[in-house]
Amino acid sequence: MLTLTPVNLKTANAFVQQYHRHHKPTQGHKFSIGVSENGTLVGVAICGRPVARRLDDGHTLEVNRLCTDGTPNACSILYAAAYRAARAMGYNKVITYSLDTESGASLKAAGYICEGRAGGLEWNGAKAPKQADQYPRQMKTRWVKKKGGAE
Repeated sequence: MLTLTPVNLKTANAFVQQYHRHHKPTQGHKFSIGVSENGTLVGVAICGRPVARRLDDGHTLEVNRLCTDGTPNACSILYAAAYRAARAMGYNKVITYSLDTESGASLKAAGYICEGRAGGLEWNGAKAPKQADQYPRQMKTRWVKKKGGAE
């Protein structure tokens, strides 16, 4: 049986470092959530401010990293828990992104709505990644779950 568990950023980032397919750990967060099976951590969600400055309105939270070891249903449980925690903290909206090659099945199961393509193929500006292969060169899809939507 899967159960939610609190995790600190250090633990969540160590999990991301070990299991995430294409992202590195985050620099900070507002909170992190874990999901365990029989006492073993099988997934984490790291939630923080939106990366896109124009979306950082003080009432929007972003799931910056979501990572599991492949345990069925762990992703959707974490996405749903991230939304519930954000709402309890006063946030009105939670966003996250998937690669355009990913189906979004876990997001749909957790009640998130697809807003369509977002972002470009690569970063630009002063904070662009130093390594060319640091992030996948793929379009992203933005997903949202908000107050007044399908809760």
